[in-house]
Amino acid sequence: MKILKSHKTFGGFTQFWSHNSESTKTEMKFSTYIPSGEIKGCLLWLSGLTCTEENFIMKAGAQKYLAETGLMVICPDTSPRGLNLPNEHVSYDFGSGASFYVDALTEGYKDYYQMYSYIVDEICSIIQQKFQQNNISISGHSMGGHGALMIGLKNPAKFISISAFAPIVNPIQCDLGIKNFTGYLGKDQSLWTQYDACELLKAGNKHTNTILIHQGLADESLERSLLTPHFERASQEYGQKAEIKYVEGYDHGYYFVSTFVEEHIKFHKQFLGDN
Repeated sequence: MKILKSHKTFGGFTQFWSHNSESTKTEMKFSTYIPSGEIKGCLLWLSGLTCTEENFIMKAGAQKYLAETGLMVICPDTSPRGLNLPNEHVSYDFGSGASFYVDALTEGYKDYYQMYSYIVDEICSIIQQKFQQNNISISGHSMGGHGALMIGLKNPAKFISISAFAPIVNPIQCDLGIKNFTGYLGKDQSLWTQYDACELLKAGNKHTNTILIHQGLADESLERSLLTPHFERASQEYGQKAEIKYVEGYDHGYYFVSTFVEEHIKFHKQFLGDN
């Protein structure tokens, strides 16, 4: 593991790292912000389609609020890189930069696209061993919001709190999710449900703490891919505490994320700071 770049920021350091991954069998990259002084916990951030380890750390404006709350953040890349698998680079919404945070089962992809295991096992191990942080929360945006909800619900003992910005909440019910789950998991739809937040709630997966979601009402993907009301209804039906904030006029991008990132950091701090 090595530091590629380091920049002093609000008294702490924004850093970019690389390491060799056992899960993906490739070099993987992630970014961190480490505040000065005692670290109170770690927020694990999962980014969306086409993003890398750089998007959140450069665009969200989170470092000021992380410094104020004493939290660090770690932002992994969104897929393996440097491969040439079938259809991996044909479209922006499948393959490179679009892992959907699943452990792939299809030919070729199953050898490298083990992103669920990469996040849950390797990244969490790095947080605990390299950065000496055992209190971890999870958040993300769009495809990464899907990842945060899904991974958090499947591992409630590992992640103290969960939040998301404009998450894809019910991928088995939208064209984008169907495309990716077919490509990574095959045509057996019974395998898809283990990676769908709404289906996980239906199956009895819950988190003891409230889940926070922000969703812009001017988001062009809301009705086509995100399907936020599906998670709202599933939470009510299956007993998951959730605070879903629909905000007028906001679209899908990082202007939206940067507007509400302080609220999410303070949301996670109330849980991380008490452990």
